[in-house]
Amino acid sequence: MKTGRSLFNRWEFFLNILVKIFKFLPKWFLSFIWLLFLNFNGLFGKLVRYLILKAKAKNVGKNVSIGSNTIIKHWNNFSCGSNVSIHENCMIDCDANILIGNDVSIAHSTSLVAANHTWEDFSTPIKYNPLTKIGIIIEDDVWVGCGVRILDGVIIESRSIIAAGAVVNKKVEKGSLVGGVPAKLIKKII
Repeated sequence: MKTGRSLFNRWEFFLNILVKIFKFLPKWFLSFIWLLFLNFNGLFGKLVRYLILKAKAKNVGKNVSIGSNTIIKHWNNFSCGSNVSIHENCMIDCDANILIGNDVSIAHSTSLVAANHTWEDFSTPIKYNPLTKIGIIIEDDVWVGCGVRILDGVIIESRSIIAAGAVVNKKVEKGSLVGGVPAKLIKKII
């Protein structure tokens, strides 16, 4: 009789083989497959998105769930730990590095944008001014509520909560509950 751990190891072994196969596929093909499964929210759709991300991102841990209609741009700048859930309709634009720790939950309709426009050159329209690309870091054990916007240069330290609808434009200290536009400290939770 097989133990639960033995069955898990076989499943993990099978996933690792699939990831190795996906690593050999061209990026354009994987982008096409991602788009084909964009609206699939079942287990199979999440599995396909996980395999593509695991094959093409910098680093992806175990037990990562990417919900339907989630767009991740510039996979090569994306890293996340284990036990991460990114729910439906999220937009993750990795112009710079986006690092997500372990045990993080990102609720639906959230945006992470790792670039920002400058406006110093008055002879050029703002949309053509250079971008700053600092990156975003979300440490372990963070809950990001629905409809949150996390902007370039933000660090969210561990054991923090971002309230629904917040716009985070600066560092969030460890053990904080923040909310609002722009996000401000509501209270310390540790």
